[in-house]
Amino acid sequence: MTLAEFSKAISDYPTTPIMPALFVGHGSPMNGLEDNEYSRAWQMLGTQLPRPRAILAISAHWLTEGTAVHVAAKPKTIHDFWGFPKELYDLTYPCPGAPELARATQKLITKTNIETDTEWGIDHGTWIVLHRMYSDANIPVFQMSIDFSKPSNFHYELGKELRPLREHGILVMGSGNIVHNLSRVDFNENAKAFDWALEFDEKSKTLIEAGNHGALAHYEKLGSAAHLAIPTPDHYYPLLYTLGLQQRTDRASFPISGITHGSVSMRAVLLEEIE
Repeated sequence: MTLAEFSKAISDYPTTPIMPALFVGHGSPMNGLEDNEYSRAWQMLGTQLPRPRAILAISAHWLTEGTAVHVAAKPKTIHDFWGFPKELYDLTYPCPGAPELARATQKLITKTNIETDTEWGIDHGTWIVLHRMYSDANIPVFQMSIDFSKPSNFHYELGKELRPLREHGILVMGSGNIVHNLSRVDFNENAKAFDWALEFDEKSKTLIEAGNHGALAHYEKLGSAAHLAIPTPDHYYPLLYTLGLQQRTDRASFPISGITHGSVSMRAVLLEEIE
């Protein structure tokens, strides 16, 4: 599909100023329920960003063999976690889907074959954040899965192919955590961040500011702190999609930062066009 054909396919979404792109560290599902510095920061982001016409979410919690886009008109709220309070399971995010936009996105991507899906919905990596950012739940949302069989650079390059969405008022949001080592989690209320977690979180920030996406895509070469920060790349890959969306006219900023439970980074990365 050419860009002209893509624009025709999403004619309900005429061109707009370039929409920001976002990566959020979503952390514990309890952030969907608790009033804390992170849930308040997500709420603030929702008031500061241009209101999107639709949202494409790429969550660490939808891992597949192959890549798929969710095309249901009414995506279900998935409570894909266990052992939390009943109040959290009672929360829903009844947003509309974006079936036609999802299918247009499917055709936009040429790097790989994209399947359509009607079974998934909106998992907690997406809805606990959007529940705070856009509590009215009236913005269409669809998810794209992460092909966990592919290497890091595949996800970065696939992010590049999503750039035209930003020209149509669509917010593309990666949701994961730059540092995510659950085997080292400290549940003490006043747990201090591990030195290696702080080191890699700060190194990632420095590389993002420098535009050194190659180093970030090949994180396994960044030393022992990287190996501890990313024991598995599921929560890291959504960052690479966001970095792939960056254009030369974008500025990167970090509206949220912090390490929770010693080993989970809550850093958010915001890409905005420089006026």
